Amino acid sequence: MVQPLRVRGRSVAWLPPLLLLIAIAVLDWNTSGEFRIISWIVLVPGIAAALCGVWATAAFAVLSLITYITVDTSWPHQYQTGLPDFILVVMGGVLAVLACAVRVRGEQRMLHMRDIAETTRRTVLRPLAVGWGGLDHAAVYLAADSEARVGGDFYDIQPGPHGTRVLLGDVQGKGLGAVEAAAALLGTFREAGYHEPLLETVADRLEVRMLRHVRYCAVLNREDDDRFATGVLVAFPEDAPTTVEVINFGHDPPLVVGPHGVRMLPPGDGLPLGLSDLTYGPPPLLRVPLEPDETLLLVSDGVTEARDADGTFFPLRDEIAAALAEDPRIAAPHLLVRFVRDTTLRHSAGHLADDTTIFAVRRRTAP
Repeated sequence: MVQPLRVRGRSVAWLPPLLLLIAIAVLDWNTSGEFRIISWIVLVPGIAAALCGVWATAAFAVLSLITYITVDTSWPHQYQTGLPDFILVVMGGVLAVLACAVRVRGEQRMLHMRDIAETTRRTVLRPLAVGWGGLDHAAVYLAADSEARVGGDFYDIQPGPHGTRVLLGDVQGKGLGAVEAAAALLGTFREAGYHEPLLETVADRLEVRMLRHVRYCAVLNREDDDRFATGVLVAFPEDAPTTVEVINFGHDPPLVVGPHGVRMLPPGDGLPLGLSDLTYGPPPLLRVPLEPDETLLLVSDGVTEARDADGTFFPLRDEIAAALAEDPRIAAPHLLVRFVRDTTLRHSAGHLADDTTIFAVRRRTAP
């Protein structure tokens, strides 16, 4: 249950209705007989219903009734409010308890749904241990919907006997359908990225998985049967410590951030996953140099398409270059991710038009 009022970790939600109860009783005792306010005590269980639990609300309902009877009967008979206000206080207390029970039940359901969403998020975007796969890494996921926990953006690191593979992608669309497609692609990546010796084979497996998922949705007559996904697949070969292999599925090219500046990897000409019927061949594999002190930055279009009040797109590369010139340490994955997150939110005034993922990786250096 949500406790809106807490002091040093302890709930003080009972304090406002108690103070109101005391104030009404004291004011009524010190007023004239022509202006009685004791019937206002019906507000006390109503306030408790909004702040306290069911049992506390019931206790305030009983306490309000007792206080009403005690204060009202202390007045001469001609000034007593009588049976109508007594019934009002009783019914107010009963309705307050019922309303509180409904509120608490709704809060419990909300917390349960939040737990389910968090479990889904941890399934799709699983936690990555420090140094996982021999890489220093950092990631931030920002949902366009402030109530959401996960969307169509996904990323993962999969170490294996053929080196460490990295995947970042963005499923077209939103909602549970996008989450389902992202989970399907991640499941395939975690298996193929471990077992397959060639990165091209991993890419083929991802394409086939996306096509199978789309056909499955078509059989079910679902509206997302035309879904596709952009993505970047990266391999860190163990036998080439200064080289990475990249296959781009129609995604924004990654940036390389290091002591010597910022450069963009070749875009490639691959189509998004799920659109292989429109092309005659698989996306090409690119081998590009990557020094041990250089960080590979992968972002979703929530970053590159962030706009300010004038509609200007976020200048990601220029912002990083300027920050890097002032402090070369910004190339560290955790600092780079934090910087991109903060500058993106500042540029868009906190209004994200799409789910945003920022993922930075580089080879882990020996301590």
